[in-house]
Amino acid sequence: MKLSPHLPALLLTALVVTACAPQTSSNSASDKDEKTGTLRVWLFQEVGNKPKEKVVDSVVTAFEKAHEGTEVDVEYIPVETRAQRVKAAFNDPSSAPDVMEYGNTDTAGYVKDGGLLDVTGEFGDWSEAKDTDPTARTSVTVDGKVYGSPFYVGVRALYYRTDVFAELGLQVPKNMAELASTARRIRAAKPELYGLVVGGAYTYGAMPFIWANGGELATGKGGSYASAIDGAAARKGIKEYTSLFTDDNCPAAKCAGMGGNDTVTAFAAGKAGMAIGGDFSHAAVEAGKVKGKYAVVPLPGVTAGSIAPAFAGGNNIGVLKSTSHRTLAVRLMEQLTSKRTQAAMFDAMGFLPTFADVRQQAAAERPYVEPFARTLAAGTRFMPASPGWSRIDSSLVLPTMFQEVISGRKSVAAASKEAATKMDDAFSTAG
Repeated sequence: MKLSPHLPALLLTALVVTACAPQTSSNSASDKDEKTGTLRVWLFQEVGNKPKEKVVDSVVTAFEKAHEGTEVDVEYIPVETRAQRVKAAFNDPSSAPDVMEYGNTDTAGYVKDGGLLDVTGEFGDWSEAKDTDPTARTSVTVDGKVYGSPFYVGVRALYYRTDVFAELGLQVPKNMAELASTARRIRAAKPELYGLVVGGAYTYGAMPFIWANGGELATGKGGSYASAIDGAAARKGIKEYTSLFTDDNCPAAKCAGMGGNDTVTAFAAGKAGMAIGGDFSHAAVEAGKVKGKYAVVPLPGVTAGSIAPAFAGGNNIGVLKSTSHRTLAVRLMEQLTSKRTQAAMFDAMGFLPTFADVRQQAAAERPYVEPFARTLAAGTRFMPASPGWSRIDSSLVLPTMFQEVISGRKSVAAASKEAATKMDDAFSTAG
Protein backbone atom coordinates (compact mmCIF):
# COMPACT_ATOMS: atom_id res chain seq x y z
CA MET A 1 0.00 0.00 0.00
CA LYS A 2 1.16 3.50 -0.79
CA LEU A 3 1.38 5.46 2.44
CA SER A 4 0.65 9.17 2.55
CA PRO A 5 3.66 11.46 2.13
CA HIS A 6 2.09 13.85 4.64
CA LEU A 7 2.78 11.59 7.61
CA PRO A 8 6.52 11.02 7.33
CA ALA A 9 7.36 11.01 11.00
CA LEU A 10 4.80 8.31 11.66
CA LEU A 11 4.78 6.21 8.55
CA LEU A 12 8.48 6.11 7.80
CA THR A 13 9.30 4.91 11.27
CA ALA A 14 10.41 1.30 11.11
CA LEU A 15 8.02 -1.25 12.45
CA VAL A 16 9.69 -2.27 15.64
CA VAL A 17 9.04 -5.94 16.14
CA THR A 18 11.84 -7.59 18.00
CA ALA A 19 12.52 -11.26 18.26
CA CYS A 20 12.80 -10.80 22.00
CA ALA A 21 9.38 -11.34 23.49
CA PRO A 22 7.94 -9.09 26.22
CA GLN A 23 8.00 -10.27 29.78
CA THR A 24 5.57 -13.09 30.37
CA SER A 25 2.68 -12.60 32.79
CA SER A 26 0.60 -15.29 34.43
CA ASN A 27 -3.05 -14.27 34.56
CA SER A 28 -4.05 -16.21 31.44
CA ALA A 29 -6.63 -18.96 31.89
CA SER A 30 -4.25 -21.14 29.87
CA ASP A 31 -1.17 -22.42 31.68
CA LYS A 32 0.83 -22.32 28.45
CA ASP A 33 2.81 -19.51 26.88
CA GLU A 34 4.18 -21.07 23.73
CA LYS A 35 6.78 -19.05 21.82
CA THR A 36 6.13 -20.70 18.45
CA GLY A 37 3.13 -22.02 16.56
CA THR A 38 0.05 -20.52 14.95
CA LEU A 39 -1.69 -17.41 16.24
CA ARG A 40 -5.33 -17.15 15.21
CA VAL A 41 -6.75 -13.65 14.69
CA TRP A 42 -10.34 -12.54 14.12
CA LEU A 43 -10.86 -9.12 12.59
CA PHE A 44 -14.08 -7.51 11.34
CA GLN A 45 -15.03 -7.71 7.68
CA GLU A 46 -15.53 -4.15 6.41
CA VAL A 47 -17.36 -2.90 3.35
CA GLY A 48 -14.51 -2.77 0.85
CA ASN A 49 -12.17 -4.85 2.99
CA LYS A 50 -9.17 -5.15 0.64
CA PRO A 51 -7.33 -2.01 1.86
CA LYS A 52 -7.68 -3.22 5.47
CA GLU A 53 -6.34 -6.63 4.49
CA LYS A 54 -3.32 -5.03 2.82
CA VAL A 55 -2.38 -3.12 5.96
CA VAL A 56 -2.88 -6.17 8.18
CA ASP A 57 -0.85 -8.34 5.80
CA SER A 58 2.11 -5.97 6.12
CA VAL A 59 1.96 -6.20 9.92
CA VAL A 60 1.66 -9.98 9.83
CA THR A 61 4.60 -10.36 7.42
CA ALA A 62 6.87 -8.30 9.68
CA PHE A 63 5.66 -10.13 12.77
CA GLU A 64 6.31 -13.60 11.31
CA LYS A 65 9.73 -12.51 10.11
CA ALA A 66 10.65 -11.28 13.59
CA HIS A 67 9.30 -14.36 15.37
CA GLU A 68 10.78 -17.48 13.82
CA GLY A 69 8.52 -20.50 13.94
CA THR A 70 5.40 -18.38 14.28
CA GLU A 71 2.54 -18.14 11.80
CA VAL A 72 -0.44 -15.78 11.95
CA ASP A 73 -3.80 -16.94 10.58
CA VAL A 74 -6.19 -13.99 10.07
CA GLU A 75 -9.91 -14.54 9.54
CA TYR A 76 -12.29 -11.67 8.73
CA ILE A 77 -15.67 -12.25 10.35
CA PRO A 78 -18.99 -10.46 9.62
CA VAL A 79 -19.86 -7.85 12.24
CA GLU A 80 -23.50 -8.99 12.19
CA THR A 81 -22.67 -12.51 13.40
CA ARG A 82 -19.91 -11.60 15.83
CA ALA A 83 -22.06 -12.17 18.92
CA GLN A 84 -22.63 -15.84 18.11
CA ARG A 85 -19.03 -16.42 17.05
CA VAL A 86 -17.60 -14.77 20.15
CA LYS A 87 -19.96 -16.58 22.52
CA ALA A 88 -18.97 -19.90 20.98
CA ALA A 89 -15.29 -19.00 21.29
CA PHE A 90 -15.67 -18.14 24.97
CA ASN A 91 -17.42 -21.46 25.59
CA ASP A 92 -14.96 -23.54 23.57
CA PRO A 93 -11.36 -22.29 23.91
CA SER A 94 -10.15 -24.80 21.34
CA SER A 95 -12.09 -22.93 18.67
CA ALA A 96 -11.18 -19.47 19.93
CA PRO A 97 -8.74 -17.03 18.35
CA ASP A 98 -5.75 -15.70 20.25
CA VAL A 99 -6.36 -12.09 19.22
CA MET A 100 -9.70 -10.48 18.36
CA GLU A 101 -11.18 -7.18 17.18
CA TYR A 102 -14.31 -6.10 19.06
CA GLY A 103 -16.61 -3.10 19.37
CA ASN A 104 -15.77 -0.82 22.24
CA THR A 105 -19.27 -1.05 23.72
CA ASP A 106 -18.72 -4.83 24.03
CA THR A 107 -15.78 -4.55 26.44
CA ALA A 108 -17.64 -4.82 29.75
CA GLY A 109 -19.79 -7.72 28.58
CA TYR A 110 -16.82 -9.68 27.28
CA VAL A 111 -14.93 -9.11 30.51
CA LYS A 112 -17.90 -10.30 32.56
CA ASP A 113 -18.07 -13.41 30.38
CA GLY A 114 -14.43 -14.10 31.23
CA GLY A 115 -13.27 -13.96 27.65
CA LEU A 116 -10.71 -11.15 27.56
CA LEU A 117 -7.22 -11.19 29.04
CA ASP A 118 -6.13 -8.55 31.55
CA VAL A 119 -3.20 -6.79 29.82
CA THR A 120 -2.87 -3.89 32.26
CA GLY A 121 0.83 -4.51 32.87
CA GLU A 122 1.83 -4.87 29.23
CA PHE A 123 -0.26 -1.88 28.12
CA GLY A 124 1.32 0.25 30.82
CA ASP A 125 4.83 -0.80 29.75
CA TRP A 126 4.17 -0.19 26.06
CA SER A 127 5.88 3.08 25.10
CA GLU A 128 3.16 4.16 22.66
CA ALA A 129 0.31 3.71 25.13
CA LYS A 130 1.00 7.04 26.81
CA ASP A 131 -0.30 8.88 23.74
CA THR A 132 -3.62 7.01 23.65
CA ASP A 133 -6.68 9.25 23.72
CA PRO A 134 -8.13 9.15 27.28
CA THR A 135 -11.61 8.22 26.06
CA ALA A 136 -10.18 5.46 23.88
CA ARG A 137 -8.32 4.12 26.90
CA THR A 138 -11.59 4.17 28.85
CA SER A 139 -13.12 1.94 26.20
CA VAL A 140 -10.68 -0.89 27.06
CA THR A 141 -10.85 -0.36 30.82
CA VAL A 142 -13.15 -2.14 33.27
CA ASP A 143 -12.80 -1.55 37.02
CA GLY A 144 -9.35 -0.04 36.53
CA LYS A 145 -7.95 -2.93 34.50
CA VAL A 146 -7.09 -2.85 30.79
CA TYR A 147 -8.47 -5.55 28.49
CA GLY A 148 -7.12 -4.67 25.07
CA SER A 149 -5.75 -1.85 22.97
CA PRO A 150 -7.82 0.79 21.12
CA PHE A 151 -7.81 0.30 17.33
CA TYR A 152 -9.72 3.31 16.04
CA VAL A 153 -12.26 5.86 17.23
CA GLY A 154 -15.27 7.49 15.60
CA VAL A 155 -17.26 10.59 16.54
CA ARG A 156 -20.08 12.66 15.06
CA ALA A 157 -20.26 16.31 14.09
CA LEU A 158 -22.54 18.70 12.19
CA TYR A 159 -22.69 18.44 8.41
CA TYR A 160 -24.30 21.46 6.71
CA ARG A 161 -25.04 22.61 3.17
CA THR A 162 -22.77 25.50 2.27
CA ASP A 163 -24.84 26.36 -0.82
CA VAL A 164 -28.09 26.55 1.14
CA PHE A 165 -26.48 28.62 3.90
CA ALA A 166 -25.04 31.02 1.33
CA GLU A 167 -28.33 31.36 -0.56
CA LEU A 168 -30.31 32.08 2.61
CA GLY A 169 -27.64 34.23 4.26
CA LEU A 170 -27.31 31.90 7.24
CA GLN A 171 -24.48 31.71 9.74
CA VAL A 172 -23.15 28.46 11.16
CA PRO A 173 -24.98 27.82 14.48
CA LYS A 174 -22.91 28.68 17.55
CA ASN A 175 -25.14 26.95 20.12
CA MET A 176 -28.05 24.52 20.25
CA ALA A 177 -30.69 27.25 20.30
CA GLU A 178 -29.26 28.66 17.07
CA LEU A 179 -29.09 25.14 15.66
CA ALA A 180 -32.86 24.73 16.10
CA SER A 181 -33.73 28.19 14.80
CA THR A 182 -31.45 27.80 11.78
CA ALA A 183 -33.04 24.44 11.00
CA ARG A 184 -36.49 26.00 11.01
CA ARG A 185 -35.37 28.89 8.80
CA ILE A 186 -34.11 26.38 6.24
CA ARG A 187 -37.37 24.41 6.34
CA ALA A 188 -39.46 27.58 6.02
CA ALA A 189 -37.50 28.84 3.01
CA LYS A 190 -37.12 25.40 1.40
CA PRO A 191 -39.99 23.13 2.46
CA GLU A 192 -38.64 20.35 0.26
CA LEU A 193 -35.72 20.04 2.71
CA TYR A 194 -35.51 18.92 6.30
CA GLY A 195 -33.86 21.68 8.28
CA LEU A 196 -31.80 19.44 10.55
CA VAL A 197 -32.59 15.81 9.74
CA VAL A 198 -32.90 13.81 12.96
CA GLY A 199 -33.94 10.27 13.83
CA GLY A 200 -36.02 8.87 16.64
CA ALA A 201 -33.93 5.68 16.47
CA TYR A 202 -30.63 7.58 16.31
CA THR A 203 -29.36 7.10 19.86
CA TYR A 204 -25.84 8.37 19.24
CA GLY A 205 -27.13 11.46 17.46
CA ALA A 206 -29.41 12.25 20.39
CA MET A 207 -26.97 11.73 23.24
CA PRO A 208 -24.98 14.97 22.67
CA PHE A 209 -28.15 16.94 23.47
CA ILE A 210 -28.45 15.15 26.81
CA TRP A 211 -24.77 15.46 27.68
CA ALA A 212 -24.56 19.11 26.59
CA ASN A 213 -27.38 19.95 28.99
CA GLY A 214 -25.53 18.27 31.87
CA GLY A 215 -27.46 15.02 31.77
CA GLU A 216 -26.11 11.51 32.15
CA LEU A 217 -27.13 8.06 31.04
CA ALA A 218 -26.13 6.50 34.34
CA THR A 219 -24.03 7.08 37.42
CA GLY A 220 -21.71 4.76 39.30
CA LYS A 221 -19.15 2.27 38.09
CA GLY A 222 -18.42 -1.42 37.91
CA GLY A 223 -21.40 -3.45 39.01
CA SER A 224 -23.25 -0.58 40.66
CA TYR A 225 -24.62 1.54 37.83
CA ALA A 226 -27.92 3.35 38.26
CA SER A 227 -29.81 5.07 35.48
CA ALA A 228 -29.78 8.86 35.41
CA ILE A 229 -31.78 9.29 32.21
CA ASP A 230 -34.75 10.61 34.18
CA GLY A 231 -32.74 13.32 35.93
CA ALA A 232 -33.71 16.96 35.43
CA ALA A 233 -30.72 17.77 33.19
CA ALA A 234 -31.20 14.64 31.08
CA ARG A 235 -34.89 15.46 30.63
CA LYS A 236 -33.95 18.91 29.41
CA GLY A 237 -31.73 17.35 26.76
CA ILE A 238 -34.45 14.86 25.77
CA LYS A 239 -36.89 17.72 25.35
CA GLU A 240 -34.42 19.72 23.27
CA TYR A 241 -33.81 16.79 20.91
CA THR A 242 -37.41 15.62 20.56
CA SER A 243 -38.59 19.20 19.91
CA LEU A 244 -36.89 18.94 16.51
CA PHE A 245 -39.45 16.35 15.31
CA THR A 246 -41.99 18.88 14.08
CA ASP A 247 -43.43 19.84 10.71
CA ASP A 248 -41.32 23.00 10.68
CA ASN A 249 -38.10 20.96 10.80
CA CYS A 250 -38.27 17.16 10.51
CA PRO A 251 -41.87 15.83 10.60
CA ALA A 252 -42.43 13.07 13.13
CA ALA A 253 -44.28 10.94 10.60
CA LYS A 254 -41.13 10.68 8.50
CA CYS A 255 -38.33 11.15 11.03
CA ALA A 256 -39.42 9.27 14.17
CA GLY A 257 -38.35 5.91 12.75
CA MET A 258 -35.06 7.07 11.24
CA GLY A 259 -31.74 5.73 12.44
CA GLY A 260 -28.31 7.27 11.94
CA ASN A 261 -27.76 5.77 8.51
CA ASP A 262 -31.13 7.10 7.37
CA THR A 263 -30.28 10.66 8.36
CA VAL A 264 -26.89 10.56 6.63
CA THR A 265 -28.48 9.07 3.52
CA ALA A 266 -31.05 11.87 3.46
CA PHE A 267 -28.35 14.52 3.75
CA ALA A 268 -26.16 12.89 1.10
CA ALA A 269 -29.16 12.75 -1.25
CA GLY A 270 -29.66 16.51 -0.92
CA LYS A 271 -32.81 16.28 1.20
CA ALA A 272 -31.61 18.17 4.29
CA GLY A 273 -29.85 21.40 5.17
CA MET A 274 -28.01 19.84 8.11
CA ALA A 275 -27.32 16.42 9.62
CA ILE A 276 -25.38 14.87 12.49
CA GLY A 277 -22.94 12.41 10.97
CA GLY A 278 -19.66 10.72 11.77
CA ASP A 279 -16.18 10.90 10.31
CA PHE A 280 -17.11 7.45 8.99
CA SER A 281 -20.01 9.09 7.06
CA HIS A 282 -17.62 11.13 4.93
CA ALA A 283 -17.34 8.63 2.08
CA ALA A 284 -21.12 8.26 1.77
CA VAL A 285 -21.65 12.01 1.70
CA GLU A 286 -18.88 12.47 -0.84
CA ALA A 287 -20.58 9.89 -3.05
CA GLY A 288 -23.93 11.71 -2.86
CA LYS A 289 -25.54 14.69 -4.58
CA VAL A 290 -24.09 17.19 -2.10
CA LYS A 291 -20.44 16.56 -2.99
CA GLY A 292 -18.66 19.91 -3.08
CA LYS A 293 -21.62 21.68 -1.45
CA TYR A 294 -21.20 20.91 2.23
CA ALA A 295 -18.88 21.48 5.18
CA VAL A 296 -18.53 20.02 8.69
CA VAL A 297 -18.15 21.70 12.08
CA PRO A 298 -18.34 20.34 15.63
CA LEU A 299 -21.89 20.08 16.91
CA PRO A 300 -22.41 23.18 19.08
CA GLY A 301 -23.22 22.91 22.75
CA VAL A 302 -25.62 24.89 24.91
CA THR A 303 -23.38 27.93 25.33
CA ALA A 304 -22.01 29.89 22.38
CA GLY A 305 -18.69 28.55 21.17
CA SER A 306 -18.91 25.28 23.11
CA ILE A 307 -18.83 21.81 21.57
CA ALA A 308 -21.46 19.24 22.54
CA PRO A 309 -19.90 16.07 23.98
CA ALA A 310 -20.01 13.28 21.40
CA PHE A 311 -20.16 9.53 21.86
CA ALA A 312 -16.75 8.02 21.14
CA GLY A 313 -17.42 4.89 19.13
CA GLY A 314 -14.87 2.63 17.53
CA ASN A 315 -13.19 -0.73 17.87
CA ASN A 316 -10.51 -2.33 20.01
CA ILE A 317 -8.24 -5.34 19.67
CA GLY A 318 -7.72 -7.68 22.60
CA VAL A 319 -6.24 -11.02 23.58
CA LEU A 320 -8.47 -13.88 24.62
CA LYS A 321 -7.91 -15.30 28.06
CA SER A 322 -7.76 -18.82 26.65
CA THR A 323 -4.70 -18.15 24.48
CA SER A 324 -1.76 -20.54 24.80
CA HIS A 325 0.52 -17.89 23.24
CA ARG A 326 0.08 -15.04 25.67
CA THR A 327 3.40 -13.28 25.09
CA LEU A 328 3.18 -13.48 21.31
CA ALA A 329 -0.52 -12.57 21.28
CA VAL A 330 0.04 -9.41 23.33
CA ARG A 331 2.93 -8.39 21.09
CA LEU A 332 0.75 -8.90 18.00
CA MET A 333 -2.07 -6.89 19.58
CA GLU A 334 0.36 -4.01 20.10
CA GLN A 335 1.58 -4.15 16.52
CA LEU A 336 -1.94 -4.27 15.08
CA THR A 337 -2.87 -1.16 17.08
CA SER A 338 0.47 0.67 16.86
CA LYS A 339 0.86 4.25 15.67
CA ARG A 340 2.25 3.09 12.36
CA THR A 341 -0.62 0.67 11.77
CA GLN A 342 -3.28 3.17 12.79
CA ALA A 343 -1.82 5.78 10.45
CA ALA A 344 -1.85 3.25 7.63
CA MET A 345 -5.45 2.25 8.49
CA PHE A 346 -6.49 5.89 8.33
CA ASP A 347 -4.89 6.16 4.92
CA ALA A 348 -6.57 2.95 3.76
CA MET A 349 -9.98 3.03 5.45
CA GLY A 350 -10.43 6.48 6.98
CA PHE A 351 -10.45 5.08 10.53
CA LEU A 352 -9.58 7.87 12.99
CA PRO A 353 -6.46 7.01 15.03
CA THR A 354 -6.74 6.70 18.81
CA PHE A 355 -3.34 8.36 19.34
CA ALA A 356 -3.54 12.14 19.67
CA ASP A 357 -0.34 12.84 17.74
CA VAL A 358 -1.25 10.51 14.86
CA ARG A 359 -4.71 12.09 14.67
CA GLN A 360 -3.20 15.59 14.48
CA GLN A 361 -1.10 14.49 11.53
CA ALA A 362 -4.17 12.98 9.90
CA ALA A 363 -6.09 16.23 10.33
CA ALA A 364 -3.22 18.15 8.75
CA GLU A 365 -3.28 15.79 5.78
CA ARG A 366 -7.03 15.77 5.19
CA PRO A 367 -9.00 18.86 6.24
CA TYR A 368 -12.28 16.96 6.63
CA VAL A 369 -10.83 15.30 9.75
CA GLU A 370 -10.29 18.60 11.58
CA PRO A 371 -13.81 19.11 13.05
CA PHE A 372 -13.87 15.52 14.28
CA ALA A 373 -10.43 15.93 15.83
CA ARG A 374 -11.66 19.11 17.55
CA THR A 375 -14.70 17.24 18.84
CA LEU A 376 -12.46 14.54 20.30
CA ALA A 377 -10.15 17.12 21.83
CA ALA A 378 -13.09 18.91 23.46
CA GLY A 379 -13.99 15.79 25.40
CA THR A 380 -16.11 12.83 24.41
CA ARG A 381 -18.30 10.45 26.35
CA PHE A 382 -18.79 6.72 26.53
CA MET A 383 -21.54 4.35 27.48
CA PRO A 384 -21.70 2.84 30.99
CA ALA A 385 -18.98 0.20 31.35
CA SER A 386 -21.52 -2.42 32.35
CA PRO A 387 -22.45 -5.67 30.62
CA GLY A 388 -26.02 -4.47 31.07
CA TRP A 389 -25.49 -1.86 28.37
CA SER A 390 -25.64 -4.51 25.64
CA ARG A 391 -29.13 -5.47 26.79
CA ILE A 392 -30.21 -1.83 27.00
CA ASP A 393 -28.91 -1.15 23.52
CA SER A 394 -30.31 -4.29 21.86
CA SER A 395 -33.76 -3.85 23.45
CA LEU A 396 -33.98 -0.28 22.09
CA VAL A 397 -34.70 1.31 25.46
CA LEU A 398 -33.59 4.80 24.45
CA PRO A 399 -35.10 4.86 20.92
CA THR A 400 -38.40 3.72 22.44
CA MET A 401 -38.20 6.57 24.94
CA PHE A 402 -37.54 9.16 22.24
CA GLN A 403 -40.29 7.82 19.99
CA GLU A 404 -42.87 7.81 22.76
CA VAL A 405 -42.16 11.48 23.41
CA ILE A 406 -42.10 12.34 19.70
CA SER A 407 -45.46 10.64 19.11
CA GLY A 408 -47.05 12.40 22.06
CA ARG A 409 -47.94 9.10 23.73
CA LYS A 410 -45.94 10.03 26.81
CA SER A 411 -44.46 13.10 28.40
CA VAL A 412 -40.71 13.48 28.75
CA ALA A 413 -41.04 12.75 32.47
CA ALA A 414 -43.10 9.58 31.99
CA ALA A 415 -41.04 8.21 29.11
CA SER A 416 -37.70 8.86 30.82
CA LYS A 417 -38.93 7.31 34.07
CA GLU A 418 -39.95 4.13 32.23
CA ALA A 419 -36.62 4.04 30.41
CA ALA A 420 -34.78 4.47 33.72
CA THR A 421 -36.64 1.52 35.20
CA LYS A 422 -35.70 -0.69 32.23
CA MET A 423 -32.06 0.44 32.44
CA ASP A 424 -31.84 -0.26 36.18
CA ASP A 425 -33.27 -3.71 35.61
CA ALA A 426 -30.61 -4.41 32.96
CA PHE A 427 -27.83 -3.11 35.20
CA SER A 428 -28.95 -5.16 38.20
CA THR A 429 -29.46 -8.32 36.15
CA ALA A 430 -26.00 -7.99 34.61
CA GLY A 431 -24.45 -7.88 38.07
